[in-house]
Amino acid sequence: MSHADPAAVAAPITAEDLPNDPGVLKQMILELLESMQQRDRDIAALRHRLDLLLRRLYGPRGERSDPNQPLLFPDAATGQDQPQPAEPTAEEKPKRKCRPHGRRRLPETLPRVVQHHVLTEAERTCSRCGGRREEIGIDKSEQLDYKPAALFVIEHFVHKYACGCCRPAAEQGLLAATQATSQPPALPCQPPAAEVPPRSACVGVPGPMTTPAEPPSPGVPAEPAAPTPAVPQPANEPIRVVMAAAKPATPIAKGLPGAGLLAHLIVSKYVDHLPLHRMENIYERQGVFLPRSTLCDWLMACGGLLRPLYDRLVFWTLLSRALHTDDTPVKMQELKTHLLSTARLWAYLGDDGHPYNVFDFTLNRKRDGPQQFLAGYRGYLHADAFSGYDCLYLPDPRTTQARIVEVACNAHARRKFYEARTSDALRSHQALAHYRQLYELERRAKDFTEARRLQMRQDLSLPILKTFHDWIEKEYQAVLPKSPMAEALGYARNNWMALVRYTEAGFLAIDNNAAEREMKRIAIGRKNWLFVGSPRGGRTAVVLMSFTSTCNRLAVEPWSYLQEVLGRLPGTPAGQLDELLPDRWQAAQRARLATPLAAASNPIVPSPPADS
Repeated sequence: MSHADPAAVAAPITAEDLPNDPGVLKQMILELLESMQQRDRDIAALRHRLDLLLRRLYGPRGERSDPNQPLLFPDAATGQDQPQPAEPTAEEKPKRKCRPHGRRRLPETLPRVVQHHVLTEAERTCSRCGGRREEIGIDKSEQLDYKPAALFVIEHFVHKYACGCCRPAAEQGLLAATQATSQPPALPCQPPAAEVPPRSACVGVPGPMTTPAEPPSPGVPAEPAAPTPAVPQPANEPIRVVMAAAKPATPIAKGLPGAGLLAHLIVSKYVDHLPLHRMENIYERQGVFLPRSTLCDWLMACGGLLRPLYDRLVFWTLLSRALHTDDTPVKMQELKTHLLSTARLWAYLGDDGHPYNVFDFTLNRKRDGPQQFLAGYRGYLHADAFSGYDCLYLPDPRTTQARIVEVACNAHARRKFYEARTSDALRSHQALAHYRQLYELERRAKDFTEARRLQMRQDLSLPILKTFHDWIEKEYQAVLPKSPMAEALGYARNNWMALVRYTEAGFLAIDNNAAEREMKRIAIGRKNWLFVGSPRGGRTAVVLMSFTSTCNRLAVEPWSYLQEVLGRLPGTPAGQLDELLPDRWQAAQRARLATPLAAASNPIVPSPPADS
């Protein structure tokens, strides 16, 4: 049985079927016209969605627009038949010619292997006269080469020491039986009370310095020597008969991996976006089979070890005057059903005074996530127009002022005008021209001080924004209600106060592109490792990504940072954790390298070569 549209198979309407009443005919014509206009709007909306999908699949990623490119159908765009007079264009500046440049110099920090190429004695003999060729100069050149990374084993030999006199007594239970007494017993190697103990007593406590007594004179009785008190032992402290050298703490207690291997694992997954099954293959090619389940457990352990430092990262980030935030979906595997559900990763970027990028993980996109994370924050928040943030901008009942002030993203508003160019090219180019002027001003003020940038925005940006707002209000009344251009104009009208708030302070940004760039890096990794294995895996991922992202922001080499921090964290008190934050670690490294004596006392030991 066919499921065709009943309207398509209905009998055609003839002139005899139409009514003769003119009033009824006029009503039918009006209904037909309205139906055709609605169909045209639906077709235009579907065509716009198709254009967006095709652009996302096959089109360029950028959103650049050329103001000098003419419209294909200017008459249709303007709705006028007569040609418009051409506006005078500014004289084009000549393009700057590219300066030829030579090969860039290689960094001086790279290790160098010096190779001298000399002639043999036979080759140094002149073939013409038989004389010996003398060296007249050296030509130096550099070649960049690569040596693959390699795993190596660190063998720890902990040397133990014991007193030969006290050990037999300890084995017989003598020390254990007298541990509770205030006066320790005399051990076989301990001198009598009347004698001066040697410089180094057998109990491990150094004795006082003494000079040998003079022998008594003949016929004169010797005075009795004053008794020397025994060296007391602290109460309730066992006598250490056997002592061992201290072994450095490992990131994972009694674990196999060292700090360098764990740092390499973190960087490979969250910086180079390598999934664990590829890391398993890489390590197997190097001669060691490490199953991906083991690698996953190691990442979990690193997340737990770095968690206290991550909390300090969050603490300092929330002291920023302005934050950037954005979120992106991530698939999560359910523990019981092993089915995939959609969780969220949130990014929070601090200001220049607190240059940290921290991430948060939630099971959904409800407003509870940002509300809990930003519970103690006060300041500006750069974000998109997601309704989940609206509860953050509500005024405090006690102060009648908002604790968090919204700063909307002009890049989002501009993107909507850019996407509407296929359906309304003229208005789209006019809106993009306003944004071109605003972003040109921001580009010029990039290196300005906050006060100078604020003054520039007040003097130059605000007049452009006022003209732009008047144009938006005028054009919004003329466009079709459900067209892409109406959506772009409505978005700008509804969020206008937040869109222009960046002109209130010099430290605010015109858009939220900084947070969006972090989301793109997560999207690259998500295409490789696909999903997180559990809620705990999501929490581990945000801890590790916070440090790799902050290192990228500060231009800190992530492996060097994580290798040292993972090695120092087990023995670092809670009060000294701030010294391991990426920016402070970077400052300490620069200070150490700037001091020749300190650099010489802490030499960098190179890793064993690949063929060792």
